Amino acid sequence: MFEKYNVIVAGAGHAGCEAAAAAANMGSKVLLITMNMGTIAQMSCNPAMGGVAKGQIVREVDALGGYSGIIADKTTIQFRMLNRSKGPAMWSPRTQNDRMRFAEEWRLTLESLPNLDMWQDTVTGLLVKDGKACGVKTAMGIEIESDAVVLTNGTFLNGMIHIGEKKFGGGRTGEKAAHGLTEQLVELGFEAGRMKTGTPPRVDGRTLNYSVMEEQWGDEERGRFSYTDVPLPTEQRCCWITYTNSQVHDTLKEGFEKSPMFTGRIKGLGPRYCPSIEDKINRFAERDRHQIFVEPEGWNTVEIYVNGFSTSLPEDVQYKALRLIPGFEKAKMFRPGYAIEYDYFPPTQLSLTLETKLIANLFFAGQINGTTGYEEAASQGLMAGINAHQKVHDQHELILKRAESYIGVLIDDLITKGTEEPYRMFTSRAEHRLLLRQDNADIRLSPKGYELGLISEERLDKVKRKVADSDEIVKFTKSKSIEPANVNALLEELNTSTLNQNTKLFNLLSRPQVNFADLQKADIALQELLAKYDKETVEQAEIKIKYESYFDKELEIVHKMKRMEDQEINPDFNYHQLVSLSKEAREKLMRIKPRTLGQASRISGVSPSDVSVLMVHVSR
Repeated sequence: MFEKYNVIVAGAGHAGCEAAAAAANMGSKVLLITMNMGTIAQMSCNPAMGGVAKGQIVREVDALGGYSGIIADKTTIQFRMLNRSKGPAMWSPRTQNDRMRFAEEWRLTLESLPNLDMWQDTVTGLLVKDGKACGVKTAMGIEIESDAVVLTNGTFLNGMIHIGEKKFGGGRTGEKAAHGLTEQLVELGFEAGRMKTGTPPRVDGRTLNYSVMEEQWGDEERGRFSYTDVPLPTEQRCCWITYTNSQVHDTLKEGFEKSPMFTGRIKGLGPRYCPSIEDKINRFAERDRHQIFVEPEGWNTVEIYVNGFSTSLPEDVQYKALRLIPGFEKAKMFRPGYAIEYDYFPPTQLSLTLETKLIANLFFAGQINGTTGYEEAASQGLMAGINAHQKVHDQHELILKRAESYIGVLIDDLITKGTEEPYRMFTSRAEHRLLLRQDNADIRLSPKGYELGLISEERLDKVKRKVADSDEIVKFTKSKSIEPANVNALLEELNTSTLNQNTKLFNLLSRPQVNFADLQKADIALQELLAKYDKETVEQAEIKIKYESYFDKELEIVHKMKRMEDQEINPDFNYHQLVSLSKEAREKLMRIKPRTLGQASRISGVSPSDVSVLMVHVSR
C-alpha cells in the first residue's frame, strides 16, 4: 500500500508541518502522519504568533524558507511590534491570529506540495534496524518504511488532562493520547521525563462587557513577519485588557484543595514564565491583581481566549471566579481551562542537528524536546526536516551558531544544558542579541535558505538590494554635512544640543533624540534620497548608524569566541582518560559529547579550568 519514503514525520503540529514542508521542498519524498487531519497546525493554546524573542524566531524561520511567518501574516487579525520604546534588539513582532484560518492555511499549503503525502493514523512505534530508524508502526497495524523519521509528538505522548480532581487521557481536549512510542524509546535506552502545560477557559464574547475594559489596538502602521510580499488583511480587530481582584483570588483559593497542582497529582514541571492563575496567586501573594488579556479567536467567531487565566482548578471554581473579573460578570464559558501532563525526552540525548545519538536517522522536534511555544516548535521542526533530508541524501548538515540566530541559541541551549521545565525563548538567552534582531533575520539567514533550495534567487536578490541600499544611505549621511542655521531649531525642539559648525548627518543621527523622520524635514537632499527606498531599508540604515560602534564591539567578541566554536572535538573522545578533569566534567562531557570546545564550555558543571585542560588536549 505504501512506497518507501525518504522522510516520515509523526505529528502535524507547528514542528511537524515545518519539518514535512522543508524536507518536501528540498526534494525528499515525505509522509506526514497525523492523528486527525482536521487539526493540522492547531493553535492549541493562544491564537497568536511571535512576541518577545519568539517574533525573532518566526522571522528567522521565514528567512530560511519556512512557512510560519507567511501563514501568520495571511491570518492575522492584529499586529503589534512590542518593545518599541527600547532598543532595536528588543523589538519583537507579534500577531493575533484567526485560529481556524491559520490551521486551514497550513493544510492548504501542505496539500500544495507535490512531494508530500498525508496519512491519518497514530504512530505507535519505530522500525529500527542495525541502530538506524527505518520506518514506523501505526495504530492500524501498518508498517511504513523510510530512510529517516522525525518525531514531533507535542503533548500527546501518554498525555493526561487534569481538571480539578478529574483526570483523563488525552493529548488535547477532545483528542486521545498516543501510547507505545515512549515505552519503545525507553527500551531502546532513551531517558524520558514528564512535563506539564496548561490552557485557560474559552468564553462567549457576546456575554462580555467590553466597556469596562481597556482597549488594545494593533499598530496603525502594519508590520509583518514574512519578508515576502504576501497580502495582509486590510483591517484589524481590537483586543482588551482587564484585571483580577482580591475577590477573584479568594474564590480561586476555595478550589486549591482540589487543585491537581497543589495536591501532587501532577508530577511534571510547568512553564515558569507562563504560570497558571493559581500558581500566580500562590507565588505572588502580595499582588492584589493580575492582568488578563481578552483575545478574539478569529474574524467570524465569538469565542474569546482568556490570556493570563490558565488553570486546572475544578470547572465550577473557574466559572465562579471568572464572573468576578470586571467585564465578565455575565460570562458564559465554552470550555474550561485544564492542565496536561505528557512525556518528553531530555534534549541532551540529541546532536546539534536534532538527530538522536542513540538511533541514527531519528530526529526529535518540538515539545518532545522539552520546549514550549509554537515558535520554538516551528524552528526545531524546520531544522529537523532540513537535516533529515540532508542526512538521507548525504548532504552537509545545517547547524546554526549562537552568534548567527536565535534558533542556534535555542538548539545549543537544549543540547548542551538540557531542560527540566518547559523551555521558552527570551532575548536574555542570546548573548549577541544586538546582532540577532528581527529586522535583519533575512540578511543573516537568507543565503543559507537559498543554498538549501528553500528560497528563490529572486528573494535572495531582494535581500542583497536591501543591504546595498541601506549601505548607500549610510554612506550618504557620512558624506553630507548640514549647516547649524538649517537644523538648530529642530534640535531645540528635540531637546538636544544645537550646532556651532557644519556637522555630518551621520553624527547627528547617532544621537538618540534624532531620527530620519525628523532630520529629513531639515535637509531636502536627505528627504529626496529616503523617498527612493522602502521603510525596511530606511530602518535598517538608521539602526546601522545609531548602533555602529556597538555592532563593532559585539563582532569583536564574536570573533574572539570563534576560535573555540570552530575547535571541533572528536565525537569518540574518551573524557574518562583525562584525570585532570573534574569527575563531574568527565561524566557530563561523556554524556553530552560536545561537538566543539565552545559547546563544552557551556555545559553546566564544566569549569573554566576543565576547559583549559580540554583546550590543551584538543589542540594536540
